[in-house]
Amino acid sequence: MTDYNRKRVVVTGVGAITPIGNTASEYWEGLLSGRNGIDYITHFDASSHDCRIAGEVKNFDPHEYLERKEAKRMDRFSQFAVAAAKQALVDSQLVINELNAEQVGVIIGSGVGGLKVMEDQQTIYLNRGPDRCSPFMIPMMIANMAAGLTAIHTGAKGPNNCTVTACAAGSNAIGDAFRLVQSGYAQAMICGGAEAAITPLGVAGFAAARALSTRNDDPAHACRPFDRDRDGFVMGEGAGVLILEELQHAISRGARIYAEIVGYGMTCDAYHMTSPVPGGEGASRAIQLALKDANITPEQVSYINAHGTSTSANDTTETAAIKRALGDHAYKIAVSSTKSMTGHLLGGSGGIEAVATVLATAHDQIPPTINIENLDPDCDLDYVPDSSRAHKVQVALSNSFGFGGHNVTLAFKKYV
Repeated sequence: MTDYNRKRVVVTGVGAITPIGNTASEYWEGLLSGRNGIDYITHFDASSHDCRIAGEVKNFDPHEYLERKEAKRMDRFSQFAVAAAKQALVDSQLVINELNAEQVGVIIGSGVGGLKVMEDQQTIYLNRGPDRCSPFMIPMMIANMAAGLTAIHTGAKGPNNCTVTACAAGSNAIGDAFRLVQSGYAQAMICGGAEAAITPLGVAGFAAARALSTRNDDPAHACRPFDRDRDGFVMGEGAGVLILEELQHAISRGARIYAEIVGYGMTCDAYHMTSPVPGGEGASRAIQLALKDANITPEQVSYINAHGTSTSANDTTETAAIKRALGDHAYKIAVSSTKSMTGHLLGGSGGIEAVATVLATAHDQIPPTINIENLDPDCDLDYVPDSSRAHKVQVALSNSFGFGGHNVTLAFKKYV
């Protein structure tokens, strides 16, 4: 597609269910204040687990968004997705009706899907036999159901899809939705990521891979991206959703515009199941492709919302990738990891981090990276430690990287 035929795409609504707030405004306020969302696991008895901490969503009531019967037939990750999508639609004041339903689509990514349902039904199967398994087990469990149920509960009949690219799933969903609006396949898209994998098996599996922090005596300081003493990521849960809209469509209905989405870069390391390629070559190419797609130079970038997982492999590799992609200008860019407050939402992380990146662009405020006490010598960029910062944001990037070598960068620009 030529640049002449590309439509401009803007963000007109945001929604979020997170460990530090159950609306986008609560989440944003929590980010700017450096609020910690990580504590001891309450979803199950984690006393026998090596990792006993996580970023759980607190005080979430699905019945604020769903009838009781409907909520009961959904896994928690789908409840999060529908809730965040409904918030975003209200925020955007986009009304879906018979006239436009076929032009509004949904893409919501998830790295894991309904793990809690799978675990519960396996227990029923083993203890009570196959005849006692729920007829809703499969539709509650499969990862695409967050997108399907969001369409059912909003009436969006346009393109519908689910990206399952591990921790890059939410960002891939937004990037793919961007392409659909940009190319005219939809006027608007509901997009983002959702995850609810803080379960006995989910925590045990990541711990067995030695990916999780075991700083169980100090959960508030366990997630410490770019810090020399980091010892692994902390699992989180929730959902983040954007409303992407074709610019003229948004203008015609008088919509508030948070930012313009202008670039999408996607690559693969083709290197290892769980480890990034040394030097960050794949991640660097994703950043460069997003800038090329957006026709933006490195010098125009003001802020990067880093993947920043608090693992030894990611943080140094991402730092190297940023420097490789942006050259000397990398040292002049504000970089922060909001995972330091929320934990790592896996497939949902790209969703809430895109929300944070869009709001940083709209409000010229940079969220901090908390818990940096002793900076890793190999992590030598400006990570906005401890406190948020007022900073003019013209262009912001959001990075997401996933097991399997998936690399995604989204580029947002201040709308003028």
